[in-house]
This record gives sequence, C-alpha cells and structure tokens, in this order.
Amino acid sequence: MARKSSYSGAKYANGNYKSYQKKYDGSKLQIGKRSALNKENRKRGTYGNGDGKDVSHRKNGKTFLEAASKNRARKGRA
Repeated sequence: MARKSSYSGAKYANGNYKSYQKKYDGSKLQIGKRSALNKENRKRGTYGNGDGKDVSHRKNGKTFLEAASKNRARKGRA
C-alpha cells in the first residue's frame, strides 16, 4: 500500500506535487540578490565583457567590484 502524502493538489507529469516542488524552485532571496547584482553589473558596463569582475555586496548593503571567483567562493559569508 502506498504511503499517503501530506501534499495535495496539482501534480507535475513526473508525479511530484507542485506545492511541494515550490520549495526547490530556487530561494527567492538568492534569486533576488543575483538579479540585482546582474543589473548593477550591466549598469557598470562589466557584465559579459570577460574582465572577470563581479559586483558584490558589503555588509552595509553597498556594492563594489571584485574578482568573480572571490565573490562566489565566499558563498554567503559576506
């Protein structure tokens, strides 16, 4: 006998419940931060030009340019 799920409603074709899958569709906070930084990169003219620079947040909320490898290696440690 199959186990009863605590989720209900619509399902995807693969059988996952849509309400359950929403948790895994990317953290809204992280998506928002990355899109804001991409916008800032475009504004500064460094987006996609191959210079290896990336916009990063400081703890006080301001942004600055730094090497993309250092920015992404930090991964939330600000």
